[in-house]
Amino acid sequence: MEKNQAQIKELIAKGETSLGIEFGSTRIKAVLIDNEFGTVASGSFEWENDLENGFWTYNLVDIVTGLQTAYSEMKQNVERDYGITIRTIGSVGVSAMMHGYMAFDKTGELLVPFRTWRNSTTTVAAEELTDLFHFNIPERWSIAHLYQAILNEEKHLPRIDLITTLSGFIHWLLTGEKVIGIGDASGMFPIDKSTKDYNQPMMELFNKKIDSKQYPWQLNDILPNVLNGGEEAGKLTQVGAEILDKSKNLQPGIPFCPPEGDAGTGMVATNSVRKRTGNVSVGTSVFAMIVMENELENVYPEIDMVTTPSGSPVAMVHANNCSSDLNAWIGLFREFYEAMGQTVDTDQLFEVMLGEVMKADPDGGGLLSYGYLSGENITGIEKGRPLFVRSPESNFNLANFMRTHLFTAFGALKIGMDILTKEEKVSIDSILAHGGLFKTPLVGQKIVSAAMNVPVSVMETAGDGGAWGVAILASYMRNRQQNESLEEFLDGKVFKNASAKEIYPDGIDVEGFEKFMERYKKGLAIEEAAVDNFKE
Repeated sequence: MEKNQAQIKELIAKGETSLGIEFGSTRIKAVLIDNEFGTVASGSFEWENDLENGFWTYNLVDIVTGLQTAYSEMKQNVERDYGITIRTIGSVGVSAMMHGYMAFDKTGELLVPFRTWRNSTTTVAAEELTDLFHFNIPERWSIAHLYQAILNEEKHLPRIDLITTLSGFIHWLLTGEKVIGIGDASGMFPIDKSTKDYNQPMMELFNKKIDSKQYPWQLNDILPNVLNGGEEAGKLTQVGAEILDKSKNLQPGIPFCPPEGDAGTGMVATNSVRKRTGNVSVGTSVFAMIVMENELENVYPEIDMVTTPSGSPVAMVHANNCSSDLNAWIGLFREFYEAMGQTVDTDQLFEVMLGEVMKADPDGGGLLSYGYLSGENITGIEKGRPLFVRSPESNFNLANFMRTHLFTAFGALKIGMDILTKEEKVSIDSILAHGGLFKTPLVGQKIVSAAMNVPVSVMETAGDGGAWGVAILASYMRNRQQNESLEEFLDGKVFKNASAKEIYPDGIDVEGFEKFMERYKKGLAIEEAAVDNFKE
């Protein structure tokens, strides 16, 4: 039941709220929710990363300014809408972009500028560690950044007292606690599913490998302590309160949940933390996260292994390219329409063009496309060369053209997903899809269902994204019943009235996508030739 203004004001006064703060790649967002998980107020701060001395980074001034600005805007919105000043909050959670490298000395000084997930400067380290651990270590992981610094013999290494992620740093700033949520920790160093902590045998291998360097620390000395969802991770200190709220109205002592990564908070926001479920996020790039019953038998460079905020193993398949080339073609059709002296609404144009997909041949009529605006890690293509190819025998019409471009948007993702489902025999009961593509009813959902051969749902709302997700984690820590799992809390309380539209895979679509993928894999030689012969 929706609350009125007076009821929400009373909840704010009593501190029966939870605050989520998430540091995304382009925006920092603060979301305050009530005790029934509805958004009460929000605030944000836009920011951009910079390339400094060969590293993508965000500077400390922007980090702190962004934190304060997002909180201040949220606080001002509360004062405007409810006529009350926030002095306490029931619980707080911090989330941020996963991975990367923040190294500090004993005084708390940042030793090198924050190195974000975007940096691809750790190729040698990632490959060596993957071989050492027999476990895929992606370039963006914190341990890859640390080991690459060791290989480069960087001067700051002997001074390290802590390495952490962005969420871990913000949490430390506000609470004084050097801890991290297990989901974010799983992007720093491999996690042992049985202990829900860092993998100790791998840690020993790493320590042995760098033993000759004689640093005054071992790896276990400098990583933050791992905590699971639902555990208390510290309280807001007086110093932290004055940093967060420059007006100094906020009182210390507020409990914090473990700081988490954006992948974990995204899973929470889409109710995708139960085993055999997952979510697909569609945009410029596309990634799928599947919650596993067991860990993978083999090592695959196409698949990252991370965890949910409660420690369940998650297989992540991330493709660099998805909707950009499709959007470019839609833009071309818009130009034609306007050249004919017409005007068209963007949403209507997408709806009409994607609607043609339903009239197409199941395999796209023999057409082939690669929407590679950038290189694609899963297929091993180094640079972006968008490409459309047909033979004289292809059935070249608008419906097949659109179906082919929608198929290829998920082509690289399907290669990774096929490793999970066909080679590793991973069982998936359902997938929740989110992203702008699904604003057009049914079409994108139907294609994703065909690609993965599992039921796909689109939820009408996922709150305010990851900031809302970490606010939910903060609420879970404060309000859960004894032994109530995160899955039970989400199903029984947060999403109990959520509505979602589910589509089951159509056998004809599934067969057509498989036929298209045969063409897609064989045609990669054409894409490689385009990279080699069509220069920038």
